[in-house]
Amino acid sequence: MSSAATTIDSKKPTTKQELITANIKLLIEQLEAGHSEALTNYLTAMSRFHNYSFGNVLEIARQMPTATRVAGFWTWKNLGRSVNAGAKGIRILAPIVGVRRKKDEEAEKDITKQNTRTLLGFRNTYVFDISQTNGVDLPELREVSGDPGESIDRLAAFLRAQGIQIVYNPKIAPAMGMSYGGRIAVLPGQSKAEEFSTLVHEAAHEMMHKAERRTATTKTVRETEAEAVAFVVGKAIGLVTGSASADYINLYHGNASLLAESLEVVQQTANVILAALEPPIDDSATEAQTTEADAALAEAA
Repeated sequence: MSSAATTIDSKKPTTKQELITANIKLLIEQLEAGHSEALTNYLTAMSRFHNYSFGNVLEIARQMPTATRVAGFWTWKNLGRSVNAGAKGIRILAPIVGVRRKKDEEAEKDITKQNTRTLLGFRNTYVFDISQTNGVDLPELREVSGDPGESIDRLAAFLRAQGIQIVYNPKIAPAMGMSYGGRIAVLPGQSKAEEFSTLVHEAAHEMMHKAERRTATTKTVRETEAEAVAFVVGKAIGLVTGSASADYINLYHGNASLLAESLEVVQQTANVILAALEPPIDDSATEAQTTEADAALAEAA
């Protein structure tokens, strides 16, 4: 573990912003030291843990870049698996939610809304990767392995629902795709995996780089952000992707706040696209992956 990582552990950030700041500082140090795989680890974590907050994704990626499924101690127990003796937990921040009683006169107006749930703060909690557990086999999450399958149709439907037209135009070559603001042009003849990645890349431009944000960023930054979204989404659905670009630090000249903003926008955009790719809910199917809320409740039990 690097000295920077040790510093994070010893100080133990207690707020979401402290968590993000500490991890972005470490990421900058790693990239400046030539460790380009650090950014790929962070983006890969985004693809695996898109139900988790930005700060906690950074924490998981920093502490265990190889993690694929994480859950709290008791959640693993309920799934028929036990945490291995001596396993070191991955520290994240879990919300502390309380109930705030309304004043009597307010409660009397609507008896169904007497109390409101409110965020009181955050506390340290620990999750463990599936590799740190043993027990019954879990159902495998569906992986595509180089073929986007129905995801490409769902993505196209999502874009059309947003009022974005998709056209296929050989004249845009050598570009694979182009975003025109309300219209995406795709170069025909690509493989399904390439076409899906191109669509995600151009969808990211449509979602991130219009109006104010377009005027506040350079073309290089916009292209890097869109490619990062394509990487996260592609990894999440099981496509084989290349290594993520590690040039963020050069784009932002070491500016930690701009780097953090960029990565957070990438995560938010990827999450919206991934939500649109979700298949119809099957009540008979159960997911092994747990959300942060599940982990927090399990740890509190």
